[in-house]
Amino acid sequence: MDTAISLTHLVKKFGKQTVLKDVNFNVESGQIVGLIGPSGSGKSTVIKIALGMEVSDAGNAEVLGKTMPNRQLLGQIGYMAQSDALYDSLSGYENLKFFAQMKGISKANVQTEIEHVTQVVDLQDDIKKRVSGYSGGMQRRLSLAIALLGKPELLVLDEPTVGIDPALRRKVWTELKAIREQGRSILITTHVMSEAEQVDQVALLLGGKVIAFDTPSQLKEQYQVSSIEDAFLKAEGEL
Repeated sequence: MDTAISLTHLVKKFGKQTVLKDVNFNVESGQIVGLIGPSGSGKSTVIKIALGMEVSDAGNAEVLGKTMPNRQLLGQIGYMAQSDALYDSLSGYENLKFFAQMKGISKANVQTEIEHVTQVVDLQDDIKKRVSGYSGGMQRRLSLAIALLGKPELLVLDEPTVGIDPALRRKVWTELKAIREQGRSILITTHVMSEAEQVDQVALLLGGKVIAFDTPSQLKEQYQVSSIEDAFLKAEGEL
């Protein structure tokens, strides 16, 4: 199995604060890996190092077989940040068209791509409206649609379902699982513990380290609990 992301001994400091002390885990091709941890545990920092947006103080980040940072890989990665980077003065459709062009999607495929991702995030009725009039949840959905454009080899999603209702969340997860079945890879951070039950591997990030990395069922067995949320709480209590 090919490795989509390989993080080894990552250390990251901001001033005197060491946010990441020794982070190690892999995302294999055709896997969904969930990265969970409390607010401020460094999940977004892990993602930014993996994407080459931050440089680690020690350790190594490889994505799709290349050491990061590597600008040439960005076209193969779909990224959704915690904060929405959208053009408010443009419509949802114009945002999607702009980012499709940025990703190098051929003109012949742009319309089909936009229609598909718009349907996945249920924005069909609002896609021609200006983004400045979107609610927070609608902006999250548009950001997710942008990340999905171009069928990227790797998806990196930072809290993608915040502000999304349960029915749409289920629809999004159906799409993520379809992407996995195509052999593509997904790294996702989430606060929704029920979502962590749906991934292939869970990385528990606490105290600047990944203290556990296993399947949801193995983690529950390890901590002798019935849910990932309880496993997380028990792991946190043991620190």
